[in-house]
Amino acid sequence: MSDTAQLLSGDDRRLAPSARLGDAWATISAIDDPILRSSRGRMRRLLETRPAPLDRTERPGHLTGSALVVHADLERTLVLFHTKLQIWVQPGGHADGDANLGAVALREATEETGIAGLSVWSVAIDLDVHEVRPPREDAHFHHDVRFVVLAPRGAEIDANHESEAQQWVRPDELAGLGADSGLQRLATTGLALARSVGH
Repeated sequence: MSDTAQLLSGDDRRLAPSARLGDAWATISAIDDPILRSSRGRMRRLLETRPAPLDRTERPGHLTGSALVVHADLERTLVLFHTKLQIWVQPGGHADGDANLGAVALREATEETGIAGLSVWSVAIDLDVHEVRPPREDAHFHHDVRFVVLAPRGAEIDANHESEAQQWVRPDELAGLGADSGLQRLATTGLALARSVGH
């Protein structure tokens, strides 16, 4: 974990949009976990070989940013039952041209949960490349860069149309919801980080 990493609120200048692919790669390359090296390598190839890796229309895949939203009790995370995909997932979405992936994760978490006062850990903690099959779209890959986002005490969910249901869960409950191994790994790692930095 970087000694300079810290929690950032939405108005922090370090969350300003960026169009520089080098900024996305700096975020990705800072993760050197052996378990995540394959995903990191695929993201590097995406950035080096595709003309618009930050654009949702890029195929066979593109970059996304997502958020493990941690409850103030530091024991639970928020999952959403995705309207289109019909699975339980963490908040997240397309970069839409923004190479500041921490800002993408925070923006998506705020839009999808409606929780005011979220803050994002400034360093990504997980990488995951997975196939998605949205209705009326071709199957493609999300190269997902994942961040911890902390909810304030008393947070109230006011979710948008992108999810049909929302639930605070402990990591050991995710398998029962059908969550994939990547989300289970993210929840374990993200909660450990949240507890280590306090709230």
